[in-house]
Amino acid sequence: MALFKKDPLQIIAFQSYGTAKHFYVRGRALEDETINLEDKNLINLIVNTWKRFETDEIKNVGLNVKLSNGKIFKVMTDDQGYFKVDEPFEDLDKLANSEGWVTFEVSYDDVNIKRTIQNENRFPAELLIPAPDAEFGVASDIDDTILHTGVVSYLKWRVVVNTVFRHAKNRIPLKGAADFYHRLHRGSTGDKANPIFYVSHSPWNLYRYLELFLKQNDFPKGPILLRSFKTMFKKRQEGEKPQKQNEIINLLETYPHLPFILIGDSGEHDPDIYIEIAEAYPGRIKAIYLRSVKHKKKIIRVQGLLKNYKSTPALLVNSSEEAIEHARSNGFIGPS
Repeated sequence: MALFKKDPLQIIAFQSYGTAKHFYVRGRALEDETINLEDKNLINLIVNTWKRFETDEIKNVGLNVKLSNGKIFKVMTDDQGYFKVDEPFEDLDKLANSEGWVTFEVSYDDVNIKRTIQNENRFPAELLIPAPDAEFGVASDIDDTILHTGVVSYLKWRVVVNTVFRHAKNRIPLKGAADFYHRLHRGSTGDKANPIFYVSHSPWNLYRYLELFLKQNDFPKGPILLRSFKTMFKKRQEGEKPQKQNEIINLLETYPHLPFILIGDSGEHDPDIYIEIAEAYPGRIKAIYLRSVKHKKKIIRVQGLLKNYKSTPALLVNSSEEAIEHARSNGFIGPS
């Protein structure tokens, strides 16, 4: 009978963002497949990857989102187990710490639920409210921008190998990336808390994998914005924007007085997306940094795009040092 024992329940609240008057959080209710993020055994890596994508969602169930001041939002999960709270809230910033993080917890609405680990029906969550004196925000891609994934490899086979057969703790960030992001986070004076947002086409199934990678490699803490696995294979309608573009536009709309720096790579569609965003929001994008990938045709294409583009500083860089030097010379970061 133990073979048919049901897994305990969990709630994964994705690190999100809000404003002093706006509470916004997303997450997912799932059965806990006991994925050991520390396990580096090859067989277990493959099994854990399978578990990430073969999820057992907790559908159409009520949740409570409780803030530290006692305020509770009630929400229902959808048919994929996802939930979202998007509500007005006065003085939310008063609940934030010095870096702008608001902590709260999510729980199942049914007080009699017994399937959580150790019967503890409380799951921690956070959202970020950028500091009033933030100089700019940073919206950064992840794949081949700070983490080598091989999206330009033949049939993207390197993406599969790196994701399935390599532990997050064994993945090596691109040289100097963490230092560059910390400099941007600290800003021109070295004591700012400029917000960093990690935006990727990867599915939410990889959220904890990417969260561990960023933490393990000392990247600045920031919201991780991904997409539903179901939408990865869905053909976009004519005129429909890519999910990454929509996420960055939402950031620009949420923080209308905050300029942004956009960071991506030359491998896929980042150059086109970023230039289109900069054109649609004149004066809002301080710079575009595109890390050069080892693909001659794609590099030539991006060089052609940037050659006559003068509206926003846009650089194709071969190293973090090049980006750091440009950011320093333009006053985005401090001298040291």
